[in-house]
Amino acid sequence: MAPEEPLVLGIESTAHTFGVGLATPSRILASVDYSYQPRAGGIHPREAAEHHSRVAGRALAEALAEAGVGVGDVDAVAVALGPGMGPCLRVGATLARYLAVRYSKPLVPVNHAVAHIEVARLTTGFRDPLVVYIAGGNTIITTFVEGRYRVFGETLDMPLGNCLDTFAREVGLGFPGTPRVEELAARGGRLLDLPYVVKGQDLQFSGLLTRALRLVREGERLEDVCYSLVETAYSMLVEVAERALALTGKREVTLTGGVARSRILCEKLERMAALHGAAFKPVEPRYAGDNGGMIAYTGALAYSAGVTIEVERSRVRPLWRLDQVDVPWRAGA
Repeated sequence: MAPEEPLVLGIESTAHTFGVGLATPSRILASVDYSYQPRAGGIHPREAAEHHSRVAGRALAEALAEAGVGVGDVDAVAVALGPGMGPCLRVGATLARYLAVRYSKPLVPVNHAVAHIEVARLTTGFRDPLVVYIAGGNTIITTFVEGRYRVFGETLDMPLGNCLDTFAREVGLGFPGTPRVEELAARGGRLLDLPYVVKGQDLQFSGLLTRALRLVREGERLEDVCYSLVETAYSMLVEVAERALALTGKREVTLTGGVARSRILCEKLERMAALHGAAFKPVEPRYAGDNGGMIAYTGALAYSAGVTIEVERSRVRPLWRLDQVDVPWRAGA
């Protein structure tokens, strides 16, 4: 790394993953991540927070060792303050505040959603893409306009990742659900009638989930229900993304978030982008899910642009929207 580049330690704890990363504004040096696996059902915030408390010290030590540095060598400590689950967020925030005070380091607030976008830009090499951000907790179409990432479409109820995970859990496929649903979808072929709900640029998935579960209870082949669920949900998403691409005139499209590992969704978005003469690349799979590296990298960008926060003001923000965040490191875009 260049001598003048700041080195930032980042902490991620918004949901099921506790991660610690180290990065500069040009690359990620380390990312050590531990994920909580619920014993039954979905994520239990208090159980996840307890998991994060247990693995925090180990993740910190391993990340520092991977990067070959000590806490005293970093220039700042970054932390994801939201959006996310309150109990989980507080674990990461507490550790970040301790390190900032103990080692007299500036504290940098990072929005989790913005971090998913920035790590996608880093790993794809795209400068100004339309971003399709799909995860268990988020479904957003966004791009950079006038100092912030603006929303050009989002879910009105449940996120797409949560829809697929909930369906998988209810029919006994386990967690995480998306890869298991897609595996069965590949063995289906009969398109069943499911609600296709697109309202302007926004989407709704709860009715789709309810109908898919009902079809399973009524005796339809699980493979056909999975096929229909995937085809309907992904087609809804691609429709909204296509209109956003036509409106904004962007020449690049990226997919980020945990569902970015979906081969089916990547293929659909790639074909859509090609119709409009745009390039498509998903985020690097290693950084698709939640991870400490993306928080450290976004923290390094923010710190280089002068973004810090007083420890006393560093409250967690479970509902912190990405379009509320100023992005000064892209001021020249």
